[in-house]
Amino acid sequence: MLRSRRLLVGLLVITACALAGVFGARWLVDRLSTPECVFVAAGQSVSLTPEQAANAATIAAVSVQRGLPPRAATIGLTTAIQESKLRNLRYGHADSQGLFQQRPSQGWGTVEQVTEPVYASNAFYDALERVPGWQDGVVTVVAQEVQRSAFPDAYADHEWEGRVLASVLTGQEGSATQMGCDLDAPTAAGSAENLATKLRQQLGVADIVDAGSDAGTLTLALDDGDHAWAVATWLVSHAEAEQVVSVQVADQRWDRDRSPLTWRPAQHAAADAADSQPSGRTTVVVELN
Repeated sequence: MLRSRRLLVGLLVITACALAGVFGARWLVDRLSTPECVFVAAGQSVSLTPEQAANAATIAAVSVQRGLPPRAATIGLTTAIQESKLRNLRYGHADSQGLFQQRPSQGWGTVEQVTEPVYASNAFYDALERVPGWQDGVVTVVAQEVQRSAFPDAYADHEWEGRVLASVLTGQEGSATQMGCDLDAPTAAGSAENLATKLRQQLGVADIVDAGSDAGTLTLALDDGDHAWAVATWLVSHAEAEQVVSVQVADQRWDRDRSPLTWRPAQHAAADAADSQPSGRTTVVVELN
């Protein structure tokens, strides 16, 4: 049996090499790779599925929209990783559901509400802000004060992941940001109008400068660099669902068809859009399929 398995593996490797020679290594990698998003901060790396990345970005975005410090996002993300692994679950212990496994019977909201990521995130932060000293308390202890989990020590296992994600997704890494998503090609056309609505709702983006002549481009003007990078990393994290093909923040650009962690200098045409904005503001440009 073992010999047969080895022969099969060997045959697959030989076939893969032959295909790579005929069609090119890039094609083979694209066909065999699994879409993922990678976030790097403080020398540590977190890998998520596109679904998990989008949920993580939403949790962080709501904290930014509320004007909370990055620590709030760390606590929220640490909690959601433990409770749902950043998946919007429609099941759980007793009547627990959603990203935070919030229980309708305990006053968190209806089933429809706690399984809506923006509502669930706001509900979590509402409860967090009622915890005395949450800004300075131990992350896992504060998380337990909010959640009242049967496994309070489990949050500690994921605190480092929460810190990495919060640092990137709240814009704290700035121009040193290392994150991206390795995705399949877009499967449909994106909607600039729908995307603008989500940016206003989740990140409080008020100034949509231009929707582009073909409605496939959004240009945003942000008042500070941290907010701009929070918006940019949100866009990349939602790239799969929103059919995003490129994101530019200031003079850096991420492209869907390149290495996921590569932010490169923007082309002159994109840079011209930034130059047209009022001084002191940071421009983010997103292109949709």
